Amino acid sequence: MLSNRIALILVTALAPMIWGTTYYVTTELLPPDRPLFASLVRALPAGLLLVAVTRRLPTGDWWWRALVLGTLNIGAFLPLLFLAAYRLPGGVAATVGAIQPLIVVGLSAVVLNDRLTLRKALAGVGGVFGVALLVLRANAQLDMLGVFAALAGAFVMGTGVVLSKRWVSPAPVLATTGWQLVAGGVLLLPVTLIVEGVPSEITGENVLGLAYLSIIGAAITYALWFRGIRSLTAVNVTFLSLLSPVVATVVGWLALDQKLSAAQLIGALIVLVSLIAAQTQGVSNADDRVRSRGNRRTPSRSRSLVSKP
Repeated sequence: MLSNRIALILVTALAPMIWGTTYYVTTELLPPDRPLFASLVRALPAGLLLVAVTRRLPTGDWWWRALVLGTLNIGAFLPLLFLAAYRLPGGVAATVGAIQPLIVVGLSAVVLNDRLTLRKALAGVGGVFGVALLVLRANAQLDMLGVFAALAGAFVMGTGVVLSKRWVSPAPVLATTGWQLVAGGVLLLPVTLIVEGVPSEITGENVLGLAYLSIIGAAITYALWFRGIRSLTAVNVTFLSLLSPVVATVVGWLALDQKLSAAQLIGALIVLVSLIAAQTQGVSNADDRVRSRGNRRTPSRSRSLVSKP
C-alpha cells in the first residue's frame, strides 16, 4: 500500500518537474512577448486532442464544473503565470508563486475539512523560504502588476486544486483533463485575438516549442496532475509544485551555463525537506486512522473470545 502511494507521488511529481522546463522553452523557442498566444496554443489543441481520444463530453453539472475548473486551472492561471514571468524577474515570480501550498493548506481546512496542522504550515513556510534562496536575487526589481499577477496565479491555481479534489468527476481522468483544457482554451481564444493576435511569423523552432508545451507540457502533465489529485490529498499534490523552480534552476545550470551558489543548494535542500514533510504528513495521518480503527475493533474481538465456552 505504501509503495503504491510512493509510486503515485513520484508519477504525479513528473508534472511540476516538466513544468519546470517551461521557462527555458519559452525563452529559447517561443515567439517573444506572446504570453496569451503561448497559453492558448498550450491549452486548446491539447484539450481537443484528449476529447477526441476519449470521445466523452461532460454531462449534468459537469458542464459548468468543467468551465469553472478550466478557468481556474488553465484559462486564468496560465495568462497570470506568463504575465508575472514577463513583468518580474524569474526569482521574484517563483518566490511569490511558492505561496500556493500555503493557500491550499488553508482552503483545504475550510472546503475539504482537512485538518490544519503546524507541520503543514511550517512546510509551506519552508517551501517559500527555500524557493527564495534558490531563485531570488538581491538586485531583483519589484513590479506591482507582476506581483499581483503572481499572487493571483497562486490563488486561482490553489483554488483549482482544492475544487478538483472536492468535485470528483465520474469520467476518466483523461476526459476530465480534456474538458478543462478546452474550457480554458476557449476562454483564452477571444482575449488572445483581441489583445495580441496571431504572430506574423512562426518559425520551425516556434512550432517545436509550442508542440512541446501543448503535448508534453499540457496534455500529459495535466492528466498526471489531475490523476494525482484524485488519489492523493490536495495538500500532498500542491507541495509537489515546489519542484518546478528546482527543475528550472537545474535546467538553467545545464543548458544556459548558469552558476549555482551555496545559498541556492541550501534552498533546494530546504524545498525538498518541506516537500517530504508534507508527503509524510499524509502517511502519519493514515497510520493514525488505521490504528484507531484497529483499537476500536480489538475490544469486540476480546469479548467474543471470552464469551466462547
